[in-house]
Parts: sequence; C-alpha cells; structure tokens
Amino acid sequence: MRHVGLFIARIVFGGYLFVHGTQKLFGWFGGSGLAATGAGFEKRGMRPGKAMAALAGISEAGGGLLTATGVADPLGPLIIATTMAVASTTHREQGPLARDRGYELPLTNLVMALALMSAGTGVLRLGPHLPKSLTRKAMLGGAVLASIAIAQQLSEAKKQAGLAAAPVESTVAESAS
Repeated sequence: MRHVGLFIARIVFGGYLFVHGTQKLFGWFGGSGLAATGAGFEKRGMRPGKAMAALAGISEAGGGLLTATGVADPLGPLIIATTMAVASTTHREQGPLARDRGYELPLTNLVMALALMSAGTGVLRLGPHLPKSLTRKAMLGGAVLASIAIAQQLSEAKKQAGLAAAPVESTVAESAS
C-alpha cells in the first residue's frame, strides 16, 4: 500500500508542478508565458528576469516530470524544493495565505518535495536512482542557485523599502522647518 500511496503522491504532485512550469514557459494552461513572467521576476529583483523565469519554469516542469516518473530520484523533488524555497521568499510579504497571494502553496510544495525526498519513490517508478555523489552535487548546486535568487529578492525588497521611506523622512523634515 505504501508504494501505491507514493506513486499517487508523485503523479499528482509532479503533474501539478509540470503544469505550473509550463504556464511560466509557454503560457499553457492559462499561464502568462515567459515574457510576462520574466517582467514580474525583474520587478521582484531577480535579474535577468526572463532568464530567471525560464530557470524557474524549467525547474518546475522538469522537476515535476522527474518526480512523477521517479526517474533519477531524488533529483525531481530536490529541484522542486529549491525552486519552492525561492517562491516562498517571493510571496513572503503577502503573508501565509494563498487567498492573499501569499506563500501557502510554495511552502506546501516545498514540504511535499522534502517529504518525497525522504520517503523515496517506492517500487512503482521508471529509471534508475541518481547516484549519491551526484545527489550531493545537485543539492549543493540547487542551494547555491536558490541562495542567489533569494539574496536578489531580499536586496530588492530592502532597496524598495528604502525608497518608500525616503519621501516620508523628507516630508517630516520639511514639516519641522
């Protein structure tokens, strides 16, 4: 029964992430496509926006396919986990709820990816597992890429907060004179 449960979880989770990635890349399933998604990434400080959006879309679509099939496990869930760490940071200012465009879904996806990495694929999968040495390298590479994207976002947010605060400070100074 455990193997059937893992299979169903992988198919549903991987399928949804594949769809989410193709929305970014190609505008499929009602998505915005790469140009619009790239512009949104650029506004959030992830530069170059179109390249970062392509990387996110490829990570979601590719990670979704790898997760659904179980090929090269645990690479699919690992790719998704690093991508969702960035997405959770992206939505942090809107709060925790999806209703407010918050980080609820990316955080849930992150936790699901980590759970699948821990549980494994079960026996109902295609292809080989990723060798441990490559898994370690993929983890390091994913952590580096996610850290860069998160640092860009936090830097942009700090810059925007400084710009927003500047007019208030000058207005207060002018009122005092």
